[in-house]
Amino acid sequence: MEPLSRSERTPVLPVRDLVLFPGVIAPLYVGRPRSLKALEQAMLREKRLFVVAQRQMIDDDPTEDDLHEVGTLCNILQMARLPDGTTKILVEGLCRCRVESLRLEDDLYVADLEGIVESEEVTDVLEAMRRSVVEHFERYVTLHPRIPAEVLMSVLSAEGMGLVADLVASHMVLKVPEKQALLEMPSAEERLEALLKLLLRETDILELEHDIHDRVRQEMEKGQREYYLKEQLRVIQDELGQGDGMSEKEEFVQKVRKAKMPAEVQKKATKEIDRLAKMPSMSAEATVVRTYLDWLTSLPWQKQSRDHLDIGLASKVLDEDHYGLTEVKDRILEFLASRKMAGQEMKGQVLCLVGPPGVGKTSLARSVARALNRQFAQMSLGGMRDEAEIRGHRRTYVGALPGRIIQKIHQAGTRNPVLLLDEIDKVGADFRGDPAAALLEVLDPEQNDHFTDHYLEVPFDLSRVLFVTTANATHSIPKALLDRMETISVSGYVAEEKKHIVRRHLLPRVLREHGLTEGDFSLSEAALERIISEYTREAGVRNLERQLAKIARKVTRLLVETDEGSRSVKRPVKIGADRLVHFLGTAKSHRPDIPHVPTVGASIGLAWTESGGDVLVIEAVKLKGKGQITLTGNLGEIMQESAKTALGCLKSHAELLGKTSVPWEELDLHLHVPEGAIPKDGPSAGVTMALAIASAFTGRPIRCDVAMTGELTLLGRVLPIGGVREKVLAARRQGIMNVILPQANREDIGELPRWVHRGMAFHFVDSVDEVFRFALAVGDLP
Repeated sequence: MEPLSRSERTPVLPVRDLVLFPGVIAPLYVGRPRSLKALEQAMLREKRLFVVAQRQMIDDDPTEDDLHEVGTLCNILQMARLPDGTTKILVEGLCRCRVESLRLEDDLYVADLEGIVESEEVTDVLEAMRRSVVEHFERYVTLHPRIPAEVLMSVLSAEGMGLVADLVASHMVLKVPEKQALLEMPSAEERLEALLKLLLRETDILELEHDIHDRVRQEMEKGQREYYLKEQLRVIQDELGQGDGMSEKEEFVQKVRKAKMPAEVQKKATKEIDRLAKMPSMSAEATVVRTYLDWLTSLPWQKQSRDHLDIGLASKVLDEDHYGLTEVKDRILEFLASRKMAGQEMKGQVLCLVGPPGVGKTSLARSVARALNRQFAQMSLGGMRDEAEIRGHRRTYVGALPGRIIQKIHQAGTRNPVLLLDEIDKVGADFRGDPAAALLEVLDPEQNDHFTDHYLEVPFDLSRVLFVTTANATHSIPKALLDRMETISVSGYVAEEKKHIVRRHLLPRVLREHGLTEGDFSLSEAALERIISEYTREAGVRNLERQLAKIARKVTRLLVETDEGSRSVKRPVKIGADRLVHFLGTAKSHRPDIPHVPTVGASIGLAWTESGGDVLVIEAVKLKGKGQITLTGNLGEIMQESAKTALGCLKSHAELLGKTSVPWEELDLHLHVPEGAIPKDGPSAGVTMALAIASAFTGRPIRCDVAMTGELTLLGRVLPIGGVREKVLAARRQGIMNVILPQANREDIGELPRWVHRGMAFHFVDSVDEVFRFALAVGDLP
């Protein structure tokens, strides 16, 4: 190429979105007036034109500062005017040039240019870089959809390192600033290195795009292929007479007809079937609708089991499965009798079995289902905090399902099962809602005949379901929910009942689970009584069953070792009271430290706990001081208030102590309830505390064969309390046969079984002075 003269004045053609490189032939479209004048001047001056990129593409009338300093000197090869007024030219890049000066003459830009000359020396490093650029450019051309393969031939046939770099840069799809940066690099080595980095980046992006396109295309082809094959298979089966000829829509229509849905539900299902028929079978929405229709058509809308209303048979079933529990059994038999007389007019009741753990609440619900000949379903509410567990999720959520109520009815297969809602007193609430509030509609007989699950969006009749709930206590159940249930107290068992339960139910089951028979080992009556009294302390029988299982495991090992010849044991293995230490270890005596002789300041009280009744000892001592009271033993607020009430009653009625005056301001009182690690609360220890305080101040001992309970007022009146049965049984378990109770609880004693009364004496009081007269007396029992 001829050397460029410094004095040459060359017309300037600004371009918007193009960077022209030396050695490249490219078409340009010229339409701006100033650019057309520059083109006319170039045709008059040896067809030389300086093409330079604008800094901003939006500028229609760029100034000197809007143009880059480096551009390409071009030779105009062809020129043609187009009908729209623009001119198309074909230019060839000659060399890089830097603008020495730029000025506006006759409404066009002319520039004094300085040619940028690069070294032609070829080194091993340059050759290696050239080969790498060509190799990666070949991969780039293969991946890029808009670059023809002929471009690669022009690059391979190019001579000179700088020309190779310029050709590659011109054909790459890059942003204008990136191409301009390559144009301004005077060194071929520098350009090749920059190109190699750009090629690596662009090649990785193109390969990623190809991978994405391939995956999408494969998924589409797979769906189309499956649809095509299914259609072919259907046609072939029809031709062979092997196809059922029933489409998916027809199948669902037939299922809807068989389900015998209510009219409203059938209308909803038909609408969804029509929607499904218009959707592509492989679409995600079609899967959601299909699952919804499966749930609708599989629910037991009309299917129900027929109740066995034979009262005698039901009573026999309940007696076979459970010993005792007379009140619960009577209530169930009353329900059956009412159902037999009222028929379908009787709405479903909700029974709430309340009692300590292990007394058979869950198994009792199973017996109810067996007696009624109904299906049984069970769900635990303990720890449930999400309202959607009851009402279900709306179908807008991914993985939505009906609530667990509908799921359990679906699992039972009938619309009138016995549904056990276990641990209803342990339902929680958080930001996801309040499940207890959702249960209000489920358990209300007046509105559960049109219960609407969020997933189904159609009403389902729950009025024929017999709901049975269980709880350990009622105080944690919301009042509105408790009002919808009929509460039945399932009290704990005493030793006599536990012995019958072991012989009839627990021991046969333990033997069966451990592969033993009645001929393998025998448990004496004395051993059983000792296990109940010394190795377990519970209202139920769950821990008692664990102790029996522990014995059965050791017996099983003995028998297996005997069969293997390593030990000799005679069958049956007899277990008496003296051998319990070998099988169960040392007895863990749970008997409280009850005074065995009349003691000053120690009274015996009766308490109710979630595990049943319990006996506690209240101790009181007087000390020299300033009239203060100290309460210890992990007492709750109500129990602390009861102690202060008892002291206030005695202070205001000194005659109760048999004295005209007591120097209260000179004495301190310390009241303690042993087993301080166990929290205690409640008002029913008022009379027990008052008796202990009275004994401490008068020095008169308290009878050790009397237990008592009752709430005390400041005026000395004794108010009724709850948990009478549990408290009386607790006294009986400890061998205390004299019990002081409030007069208002006389009727509760009349409801106790006869065996509870046997050998026991109940003393009913209205005021605390009656308690003092009886319990502070030392001598023979009345």
